[in-house]
Amino acid sequence: MRHDVLRRALGWLVLLPLALVLLLAAAAPASAHATLIGTDPAEGAVLDAAPDRVTFTFNESVIGVPAGIRVFDATGEEVASSATVREAELLVDLEEEVGEGTLVVVWRLVSADGHPIGGSLTFSVGARSDVVDVPTTGADAGTEAPLPLSLARWLGYAGLLVATGVAGFAVLLLPRGPEADGSRRRLRTVARIAAAAGAVGWLAAVPLVALYQLGLPVSGWAEGSTWSALAPAEYVVPAAVVAGLVLAVGLLPATAPSGRHVAPVLAGCAVALAAPAFTGHTRAASPELLVVAVDVLHLLAAAVWCGGLVALGLVLGDLAARDDAGARTVSRFSAAASGVLAVLVVTGAFGAWRIAGSWDALLDTGYGVLLLVKVLAVLVAVVLAAWNRFALLPRLRAARRPDRDVTAGVLVRTTLAEAGVLVVVLLVTGFLVDRSPEPDVAVAASATDSGRAEETVRLDGISAVVTLDPATVGPTTVTIEMTDDAGRPAEGHEAPRISLSTADVELGAVALTNLGPGTYAGDVVIPTAGEWQAQVSLRTTEFDNPVRTVRFEVR
Repeated sequence: MRHDVLRRALGWLVLLPLALVLLLAAAAPASAHATLIGTDPAEGAVLDAAPDRVTFTFNESVIGVPAGIRVFDATGEEVASSATVREAELLVDLEEEVGEGTLVVVWRLVSADGHPIGGSLTFSVGARSDVVDVPTTGADAGTEAPLPLSLARWLGYAGLLVATGVAGFAVLLLPRGPEADGSRRRLRTVARIAAAAGAVGWLAAVPLVALYQLGLPVSGWAEGSTWSALAPAEYVVPAAVVAGLVLAVGLLPATAPSGRHVAPVLAGCAVALAAPAFTGHTRAASPELLVVAVDVLHLLAAAVWCGGLVALGLVLGDLAARDDAGARTVSRFSAAASGVLAVLVVTGAFGAWRIAGSWDALLDTGYGVLLLVKVLAVLVAVVLAAWNRFALLPRLRAARRPDRDVTAGVLVRTTLAEAGVLVVVLLVTGFLVDRSPEPDVAVAASATDSGRAEETVRLDGISAVVTLDPATVGPTTVTIEMTDDAGRPAEGHEAPRISLSTADVELGAVALTNLGPGTYAGDVVIPTAGEWQAQVSLRTTEFDNPVRTVRFEVR
């Protein structure tokens, strides 16, 4: 007994420092997707002559998409152009002469994490145009993940975790004797069904990802450029998942496994579970190697817990009816699940922080709300797991033959309930995979009689007044004034950032100039009237970067 207590204490002594290392030793907070950090010419610039090339620079590599770049003059006529992507740069060459007036470059790309990003750059030749009428179609299509893609993700992850978890349970935790062969055959059938469902989900996601990233209608599937534009990872990862599942469930034996069965089954599980870590949010998080390793551990732990619960619920009744095999199987699984739970907590907390970018993002964004729903569901599953481990399992061990079936039946029901809660967790995960953290949006600020509009937001302990003057179409100035709780000018860890967009057009980051303590301003050209969003971000500490959005009504 003392040895068991000592082992558990030592385990926590190892896990707690590990958690602190993971949470505190990372570099800079992750960003949700690629961010435009500079353009040449600058936003709102007025040039003496038209440039031959327009350059966009991002903070990470980006991927070009077919017809993703379009250039328009102030009247909405398209200007002939060609575009090239070189790692973190987008190069747009103007291929025809342009006259005086305002030009708008509308762009759509795919960031390293697989999310589409879009925006526009406005500059002028000779003088700014009084009116800018730019079409809002094509490159600036919506960047929200569609529901069918989220459902395909859910099916893919649910099938993956159940199939690998059940397969691992069958070869590692089931009794080796022939009395468990019936249970083993049942688990093999379930694992194969789950693997088939998972394969369908992962393969179905590929064409849906193509439409999502490129902003195309369903008819885009008929175009060869649609498929060639996808990053290799969008093909390799689903193929690796399916190959791993085929290996894992294809060699799963119907009788007691030997060494020649166990190794390939576990290898297939490992391949299938590791592959998803090389796509999605982890590709844009830093430090990349650590985040990928944490993501693999998270998926492995989830498979052991989720798939193991399904397997336990399927076989416990049969095993408990014979002898104490049921209690011994539950004990082995419970021991594994205790370590798995610790891994899930540490890796889940670390991954959430690195992807969301700050702790505030977990409370103030739609992404964070979904993440909290997932956490609450996991807590419910933990409560059920604790009841199984500390109440029902001892009762099953102590039960005599007449009472064993009743106790086993209760344990089976609570185990399946726990698995059902984890299905909800997987459903939420399916929506999180293709969703970027989105800031909450304040009520639109209307222009005053003088044409000025302003809105106040909180950025941790700093209050920021964002002003658009004038809030009209054409040249305008964006100003941000930051103060602390005492009303004194305040500064963040870095200068603030502001970007302007509508549902259809994104102007991108505004080039801000420091006007004094806590005050920054930048000039832009608003091309169209309507509701505009100003996204404000400020790195308040080395690790926290709150993001807020306000809305302005432009006349």
